[in-house]
Amino acid sequence: MSLRLSTVILPHRRWHEGGRTAWQRAEQLGFHTAYTYDHLSWRVPFRDGPWFGAVPTLTAAAAVTERLRLGTLVTSPNFRHPVTLAKELISLDDISGGRITLGIGAGGTGFDATALGQEPWTPRERANRFAEFVPLLDRLLTEDEVSYGGDFYSAHEARNIPGCVQRPRLPFAIAATGPRGLKLAARYGQAWVTTGDPRLYENGTPEQSVQAMRGQAENLADACAATGRNTTDMDKILLTGFTPDRGRPLESLDAFVDFAGRHRELGFTEIVIHWPIPDTVFAADEKVFEQIAMEAPAQLG
Repeated sequence: MSLRLSTVILPHRRWHEGGRTAWQRAEQLGFHTAYTYDHLSWRVPFRDGPWFGAVPTLTAAAAVTERLRLGTLVTSPNFRHPVTLAKELISLDDISGGRITLGIGAGGTGFDATALGQEPWTPRERANRFAEFVPLLDRLLTEDEVSYGGDFYSAHEARNIPGCVQRPRLPFAIAATGPRGLKLAARYGQAWVTTGDPRLYENGTPEQSVQAMRGQAENLADACAATGRNTTDMDKILLTGFTPDRGRPLESLDAFVDFAGRHRELGFTEIVIHWPIPDTVFAADEKVFEQIAMEAPAQLG
């Protein structure tokens, strides 16, 4: 399988002041998918600046593109409920003509975790909620009517007609590294997402990062085997920018091809790079970024 190249466009620009242009340019450059973050706000320096909602942004992007796949990296239960999220996703999949991928993870302890006035969930509670959220969302996107009563989420005669354009539903790309999350990915995911091992970001080496992701991929394979599934039928997505390499892969075409090639050997089928944002951790030369977008896929085969 050839390695696909995708991008993340953060929702920090007004639509008519560069937002629209970025999504259209992503399609022109030939990216496989353009994702966006699904947060209420994000870390500094974005925390106190403009930040727009993921679903409206993707809806607008769907209206101004034709071929580009669109999605979230990632949505989480932090401020979402499966019933309302399913309705939005079915609508978005319809508007886009079946071009939506839902990246979904367990959430974290950042601003999203407290924006609704609650205390941050413990790691165990996040895992418990995620284990209930994903199966219920799967049902809501594949069944016309769902009733369910769980420890955290409920649905009463929730109707989702006509369902997704993509059948049996739009694909889930499940972000996970722990045993429980990987089990969910193995059972419900059409793709698996990782950013690497966050413990290595500050002081680790690229070699240690590759080794850590090799271990994650092996754990995913074990989780798939336990469900009777072959891991080769899942896409493996690497969201870059959070490994010890940081921004170095975007310094030149050769640097990126080397980085992507090393990770393709681990079984990754899709590499996601951030759209350049000056004066942030995602700063990059736009000309080099566009060169990578246009020329790297052919070199990677």
